[in-house]
Formats: sequence, C-alpha cells, structure tokens
Amino acid sequence: MKNFGHTQSNSDHTMFLKRDEGKLTILIVYVDDIIVTGNDAEEQLKLQKYLSQEFEMKDLGDLKYFLGIEVAMSKTGIFLSQRKYVMVLLSEIGMLGCKPADTPIEMNHKLCEDMDQESTNKEQYQRLIGRFIYLAHKRPNIAYAVNVVSQFMHSSSIR
Repeated sequence: MKNFGHTQSNSDHTMFLKRDEGKLTILIVYVDDIIVTGNDAEEQLKLQKYLSQEFEMKDLGDLKYFLGIEVAMSKTGIFLSQRKYVMVLLSEIGMLGCKPADTPIEMNHKLCEDMDQESTNKEQYQRLIGRFIYLAHKRPNIAYAVNVVSQFMHSSSIR
C-alpha cells in the first residue's frame, strides 16, 4: 500500500490512509475483508482496480455490516449501530424479551457459587462472555458487569 501512496496508521496497523489536497482515501483490512472508503471517489476506484489486479476480489457495494456493526450512510453522516449483534446475542441466550436496566449489576456485588444450582456449560459460557467483552468495548455502560461475570470464565466448576 505504501507503493500506492498510502501511509499506515499509527493507531491501527490494518488501516492505510492517503491524503491529497483535502481528499482522503482509507483502506481497512480485516482477515479477508477489505473496506475502501473516503471522500475521493476517483481515488477509491483506482485503489479498487489496483487491488483487484493483485488479489481476487468481489465488490460487495456499500458497507452495511462489519464486525457486528451495522453501518447506515446518509447525506447527514454515518450511523453505526450494534442492534443486530445484540439482538442475535439475546436470542441465542434466550433473553430476547428481557427488559433493559440502567445499571445491570450493583457496584461491589459479590457473586458466589450456589451448590444447588445446575452446572453451566463452560465452553458456552466462555463464548458468551467473549461476545460481551467485544460488545463492552463500544458500550462502556456494561463494562463493569461484563468484568464481574468474566472473572468466572476459567473456573473449573462454573455454577
């Protein structure tokens, strides 16, 4: 990408930027997905043509969903939402009808094992907590609760 005039971002090594007279072209790479965006349509087309000569690619059109984030673009800006990600998550754990709470867990709440409670599937619990950790990066209001329940991820007998 450097040969094509892009510089690698200092904050994210998978992002490459090209600035030219107030115009910006951005390339983001995640595993086998590539996003090309910016305010220079001509430069974006050149970049896509260059990349398609180097790699087998498909143009999937405007970005709609990426890494659990819905993307809606309009003349007034870009709207990002994780509603679909959260709805799928709630559906998978059987809590689709749950009610939101301002504070999902009280501060300094102590959790402990209840020997009478049915055992939890460890792999399923770890997968669920991993998804909540990913969600908490963008939702600081749930970070504390996720931190508390994640302390039980590696317990040999989660209850």
